[in-house]
Amino acid sequence: VIIYGDLPKHKENVIYLSNHQCTVDWIIADMLAIRQNALGHVRYVLKDGLKWLPLYGWYFSQHGGVYVKRSAKFNEKEMREKLRAQVKAETPMYLVIFPEGTRYNPEIPKVIADSQSFAEKEGLAILKHVLTPRVKATHVAIDTMKDYLDAVYDVTVAYEGTVDHKGQRKLAPSMTEFLCKECPRVHIFIDRIELKDIPEEQMYMRRWLHERFEIKDKLLIEFYDAKDSKRRNKFPGKSVHSKLSLKKTLPSLLFLGGLTASMLLTESGRKLYVKTWIYGTLIGCLWVSIKP
Repeated sequence: VIIYGDLPKHKENVIYLSNHQCTVDWIIADMLAIRQNALGHVRYVLKDGLKWLPLYGWYFSQHGGVYVKRSAKFNEKEMREKLRAQVKAETPMYLVIFPEGTRYNPEIPKVIADSQSFAEKEGLAILKHVLTPRVKATHVAIDTMKDYLDAVYDVTVAYEGTVDHKGQRKLAPSMTEFLCKECPRVHIFIDRIELKDIPEEQMYMRRWLHERFEIKDKLLIEFYDAKDSKRRNKFPGKSVHSKLSLKKTLPSLLFLGGLTASMLLTESGRKLYVKTWIYGTLIGCLWVSIKP
């Protein structure tokens, strides 16, 4: 993990804005949070359909996650109410938002072309390595929690090994590929932004957010397309090869591994494991359908 920019060492209540390429992006937020001793604070703004994920859909909802629908179906009131409840309960907040609304996938050029056409129509800069961001969820989150937040983290993520032999960008690694080390390094650029530097009105915040994504795009152009090959596969500026100590990773590994192994090694444990998935999923789906 290669980190650039200004990641504070201490915990903060933040909104985390990032480009989105693959499921590993979710884990990148955990990678940064654990370096601030804030791992349990991570919460997500998620596509509404993800609430039906077995077990996890219910878990994310109960852990302060916010499910949102796109475009005209976006329920601003519902999102505000959920965030106000979190603030009232003084819940530690590390709220992850992917403003692009969907993944940047070079194998689906139509999505990229539509995003660029929309930007051109709206008089916005056309972006190459990210999609045109949507401002609604970001505006609602910042506006609702502005007196509770310490900062906004603007995060840009790039994965090594995601360029083909022709120099064209290819699909970001899947979770399996990432865990099997098929992506040798992940580069993370963090820009900590004070709330006072962000416009409050949605119209102006939209322009600000697009400008932030222009900065991301320039960083990614440097990473993937720099004419000087020595400047590729890294962001400009100073970086730190960030490692985690065993005391931050080993206890949870031993606990989870021991718990899972103890269940799977006995017949009664295996039955309990299967029933947990089946009945937990059914109850979870019922719960999120009644109480979003």
